[in-house]
Amino acid sequence: MKNNKKASPWKSLQIGLATLLGLVVFAYGFQITQVNLEELRSEKRQESLVRVTRALAQPEIFEYDQTEEIVNQPFYVTCPSSGSETNIPEPDTSAPYLVITPACANPGDIVQVEGFNFAPYTTGPVRFVPGSDPTNIVSLGRDTAETDGNGHFVVSMEIPDRPSDDVQYIRATLKKNVGAPHLTQTAYDTWDKIVETVFLALLATVFGTMLAIPLSFMAARNLMKTVKSPLTSIALSTLGWPIGIVIGFIVVRWVGGLSSGLGSNIWINLASIVITPVVVIFGLRWALPQEETALPGRALQITRLGVILLEVLIGFFGLFQLAALTMSIGKSLETSLGSFGFLGYFLFQVGDIITILTPALGALAAGGTLSNFMGRIGQLASEKLPMATTKILNIVLSAAAGATVLGLIGQLVEWLYQIGNPLYVLWAPVTVGAIAGLLLAVFTKAKESLPIGLVIYSITRTLLNTMRSVEALVMAIVFVIAVGIGPFAGVMALGLHTIVSLAKLYSEQVESIMAGPLEAIEATGANRLQTIIYAVIPQIVPPYISYTMYRWDINVRMSTIIGFVGGGGIGFLLQQNINLLNYRAASAQMIAIAVVVSIMDYISSVMRERVV
Repeated sequence: MKNNKKASPWKSLQIGLATLLGLVVFAYGFQITQVNLEELRSEKRQESLVRVTRALAQPEIFEYDQTEEIVNQPFYVTCPSSGSETNIPEPDTSAPYLVITPACANPGDIVQVEGFNFAPYTTGPVRFVPGSDPTNIVSLGRDTAETDGNGHFVVSMEIPDRPSDDVQYIRATLKKNVGAPHLTQTAYDTWDKIVETVFLALLATVFGTMLAIPLSFMAARNLMKTVKSPLTSIALSTLGWPIGIVIGFIVVRWVGGLSSGLGSNIWINLASIVITPVVVIFGLRWALPQEETALPGRALQITRLGVILLEVLIGFFGLFQLAALTMSIGKSLETSLGSFGFLGYFLFQVGDIITILTPALGALAAGGTLSNFMGRIGQLASEKLPMATTKILNIVLSAAAGATVLGLIGQLVEWLYQIGNPLYVLWAPVTVGAIAGLLLAVFTKAKESLPIGLVIYSITRTLLNTMRSVEALVMAIVFVIAVGIGPFAGVMALGLHTIVSLAKLYSEQVESIMAGPLEAIEATGANRLQTIIYAVIPQIVPPYISYTMYRWDINVRMSTIIGFVGGGGIGFLLQQNINLLNYRAASAQMIAIAVVVSIMDYISSVMRERVV
């Protein structure tokens, strides 16, 4: 059937205007990006490009031991009037020698330098040596000679402006290879740095994965949307976190002080480590009996709670003692193991990490425990108290929680920007937070369950998106300032970027799991942890492994970039050679990067096929 529909003039005009606009935008892009092919056709640019390309095509990986053949040929600048040039002795033709035509010249003249009997296929500079001393290290000009298979070369050189009545010299210095080729120092340096790069990426991936996994559950909407609590429980939980963190940090640091007071005696540390688990196990068994015939009295319950707290403190004491023992053993092994001293260094650093992290873990554990305890109290209060009493309680607790949260944010702002005015960074945030909490309590039902899970999900996602938008290169700059130039800064930068990147990928995988197993486990009355263990984790293990291996591959490639800002790895060496215009050495590093990335890609592909 024939289509008799006529083209619309307005539509044609729109297409024409859109095309014209596109051309204008594209033309403006040419100006902004300074597209200029005149530079490409420049003779100077082309010479530099050829020189660099040839250098990159000859990576500095192998080299020979070399010997030099140095020949000095007498020469006059300018020609003496007495005919002294005829007094130049005849060269020894049984050894390498030079023939200069003519034997004397004026400054600026071109002479021909011809070499004979040199080693075949050797190269080296031909220079003018001013003065009457043939061993003078000062030389002028640089023409390169290259011998043929017969050890012969011919070059033309311009005579510099160094006239003298005394004889002067033209020197040819040709180097020839001897023996078998061997690896260059650049190759050894490249090997050391590429190994550093691989392990830098490995540590960043491992540490990043360990923290990304728990964050991914908090950033998964399907898991968090079902988390709801009454306002009383939310407010008390919010208040419990900062109080518990402060108390836990202070108490655990006090325990650490007691531990350090015992000194670094290995036998005391070892005895403490052996005794601590025994005391903790027996104490917890008594405080948490598996079976009871009758409900314990209030005094017994309080005593058991006190014993549990004491056992927790003893456990932290044991951690500090373990850290001290590990550091002592590591320090002694580092000096006694020789080539395997890295094992002692590892133990020492692990002990130091335990020492630093234990107060933080204690603070988080105390904050989580107190928050959970206060949340349960809030849940019971919301269920048991009358509606009016619960409403009043919500108003008071929500105002206090809002004031606490915004007050802490205000103190963070003060620390970052040093405003110095308590009205802006303390009282104003506290007032706004209290009013916001008050309004929330007023406009919600007293016993209504609020979607606190979605709030946590939104906050977590916002933080992950914000941190992911910051490149690892910028993070490396910050960590270089914090811990100094070296691979440790690179590990921290890549580790942080790995956390936020993998947490997003992991959370999206959690969101795509099948809902059937999740609903089935929840129907059995399982708690949240049991639901995650039995319904979520079996579905996400294969993709988690795949994403982790892929991230290791990414970290290897990214570690070559963060080295440009001092983050360690082969990128640091590559930047140095580029800055020094040592393109042959830079080419060796580029080849190493390409080889490692290819091997990593192959290994990760094979592992994904077998595991996933």
